[in-house]
Amino acid sequence: MNNKFKKLVLLGGDIIILYFSLYLTLIIRYRDSYTNLIWSNHFWPFTLIFILWLIIFYISNLYNLNLAVNNLKFYRSSGRALVIAGLTAIAFFYLLPQIGIAPKRNLFIYIIVFAVCLYFWRYFYNWSLKSYLPKNNIGIVGYNSLVREIINEFRQKPHLGFNISFIADDQTSDSALGIKPIAELEKLINGHKLDTIILSHDPHQSEYLRTTLFNCLRFKINYVSLPNFYEAITGKIPLDTINQMWFLENLNENSKIWFDRLKLIYDFVLAFIIFIITVPAWIIIALMIKLESLGPVFIIMERLGKNNKIFKLIKFRTMKEEGNDRSPTRAHDPRITKFGGFLRKTRIDELPQVINILKNQMSFVGPRPERPELSSELEKFIPFYGQRTLVKPGLTGSDQISGEYHSPSREDSLKKLQYDLFYIKNRSIYLDLSIILKTVATVLSRKGV
Repeated sequence: MNNKFKKLVLLGGDIIILYFSLYLTLIIRYRDSYTNLIWSNHFWPFTLIFILWLIIFYISNLYNLNLAVNNLKFYRSSGRALVIAGLTAIAFFYLLPQIGIAPKRNLFIYIIVFAVCLYFWRYFYNWSLKSYLPKNNIGIVGYNSLVREIINEFRQKPHLGFNISFIADDQTSDSALGIKPIAELEKLINGHKLDTIILSHDPHQSEYLRTTLFNCLRFKINYVSLPNFYEAITGKIPLDTINQMWFLENLNENSKIWFDRLKLIYDFVLAFIIFIITVPAWIIIALMIKLESLGPVFIIMERLGKNNKIFKLIKFRTMKEEGNDRSPTRAHDPRITKFGGFLRKTRIDELPQVINILKNQMSFVGPRPERPELSSELEKFIPFYGQRTLVKPGLTGSDQISGEYHSPSREDSLKKLQYDLFYIKNRSIYLDLSIILKTVATVLSRKGV
């Protein structure tokens, strides 16, 4: 797919704008007295800043092509990221005076110049993404509810750049819906220069379909199953298509042994560092909790760990004890205290779970641990729900950075399972780092639930 290329173009453009803005700043600031020495003195300190800025842009979703559209939401996210990046730069230069430069006026000018350049560059990129950047020309063979969901996604986000041709999985056609017969596949490939064929049905079930696809191998077409395509586009596993064989074919746990060992090490080290640094803040949080309402500072709850082993999860208390029936949390739950709401929004209420991580009961990234009784009930209605516990539960996960609020209801639990299975299948150091960085963005924006 061309999405990787588009992201590389975006990243490369941002890097060019970062350095071009620095050059303009120095020209504006020093004018006729500008020399190469001034450039070299600023180059490496600002390079360190630029690396931090690119990380901030990443966790602010500015490299998410789903958001690459010229609308208020995008520019609001860009503005927020730029403010955070600017404050980071100020802190960097003023907390590290040994760098040798203290660019007070330079930094002020730079932020203005960069903001203007970034605006024009991103506006041009978002516009060209929809109009001129390379499209993904795909043909979808067959039609079902999953195909319909993907089509709706593309219609709402035309800037993603997908040109779709519909092909029947047999010799029938429907000109009203624009569905071509499979016999015209070769013609479509030549005429539309299709990059990829998405198969919504198993070719094993149709000899004619299988033969037609085989005859098109010479065109160097990529064949992708609909579930895999859906997974790549949405970051979720389509539950309607999985069975026991899906787990046998996709969860190659033996290949994850070294990753799991490395994860155990960095989980412990990171949890220990966070515990040491934040312990003084725990005292203040405890006082605020006790002052606002009666009850303990911590709440100890039973949760399901890896392989359904029950453990005691620790959180800061965020609810009133009076009249609390311990039922699952609801949206706008009246039991949540004012300070408790702040703790939830910032995810600070989860901080004591570093103790669970140090005890090897949890990880930083993984499916959120579920109540044993709720999990038992959901397993009756949701196939394979119990497979969430194939890995250790996490402090955060794919579902927590999805931007959606999911209650313990059956419908929302289905959505959570889609994200959890995606993580279990694709877990890696890169995916863990990505989730952690995006969780930081969620905490900073106070969008927690």
